[in-house]
Amino acid sequence: MAGYEDRVPAYLTFRVAAQEGPIAAFAEQEAWEAREHYPDLMGVGLAEFFHARELDTGGWELSEYGNDTPQGARDSLGSHFRKRAQQAEADGDAKAHKTWMAAAERMDREVVNDLRVRGERFRVLRASRFVRMGRSGPEPPRPSDPDPAEVGEGYQVRSRTKGFVVDPYTSAGLSESLLKFDLLQLVGVPSSAPDDVLADARHAAHAYPGGVLLPAVFMISERVDGKWQSHNPGASHSTPQGARDSLTGWLRVMAPFTLRLPEEKKAEYARAADVLDDKRGNNLTVDGVRYRVTRMERLIRIGPDGPEGPRPSDYDPEPPVLVQKRQLEEQGLWDEDEETSPELDARARELNALWEQEEARRLAAKERRRRKRGG
Repeated sequence: MAGYEDRVPAYLTFRVAAQEGPIAAFAEQEAWEAREHYPDLMGVGLAEFFHARELDTGGWELSEYGNDTPQGARDSLGSHFRKRAQQAEADGDAKAHKTWMAAAERMDREVVNDLRVRGERFRVLRASRFVRMGRSGPEPPRPSDPDPAEVGEGYQVRSRTKGFVVDPYTSAGLSESLLKFDLLQLVGVPSSAPDDVLADARHAAHAYPGGVLLPAVFMISERVDGKWQSHNPGASHSTPQGARDSLTGWLRVMAPFTLRLPEEKKAEYARAADVLDDKRGNNLTVDGVRYRVTRMERLIRIGPDGPEGPRPSDYDPEPPVLVQKRQLEEQGLWDEDEETSPELDARARELNALWEQEEARRLAAKERRRRKRGG
């Protein structure tokens, strides 16, 4: 029987290999068990967007952080071009400085998802997001998931996508390969979604039939009126502790500020945050709402021309910054000398004071832990 493996495009190739080491073996076992305990895969509303650079050696190197809109990724790419321009200027290369700055300024005024600058190709990439669901709800973090940060220090952990290369030729374990296969079969949006969203998702499944899994991230889910949903649809965190810290920050600062909580409720929310800090658990109930730290999978689809970019129906409310400015000027709403209203200024001071209190509390708690270890 003739072999066809050499004729299969790289983007349709699944390279399965045993993952070496006891930690990898443990993670493989947990991934296999997750298929049984959390068998349902469900798409998470908003996608995530990165800018990436095509490598001469193959694949696309991702930016460190993702964004919840395509324009956020474009703005991030424009910032990258400015950094390259600054480096060129420091190196005394006037021609390179001019080229990189021209690319940055283009990102300020145009919607560009794919371009070449000085022989390098850049693209804005789209990552679909999914969670596993079981009878008890969404899948929480696994014991093998890295979670090195102290309480309140989750933001200091380096993003797991920094330096990640989107390359379908990279091998993976059996469970990860099966997960990728399962996700590629999904349209990823509910049948009740708008027609343009469904059409774009079906087109993507056909035009980008391959894919690469990114490292898992973590978010907060909440159960309201008997249904699980994302607490903050656009947010994700590199570690479970980062997700816990986001929830305690909401309980101590943003909930009192946005919900105008009375003092008794503020104290209740703060006590719940203290419990989460103390136990470092994955489940918490506050004021009748259940919260869970949730593991989230991400998939970048790949086709003949490389990774999938933004879809026409993706949520992308803001144009490039110079377009925004021009629109506001045309509407008579742009005034560089306009002062903030006293009401808005007071609310800003109120929020700033709450965050300052939270930062002081966090630093004091960190010092107590340090002294306790020292003792």
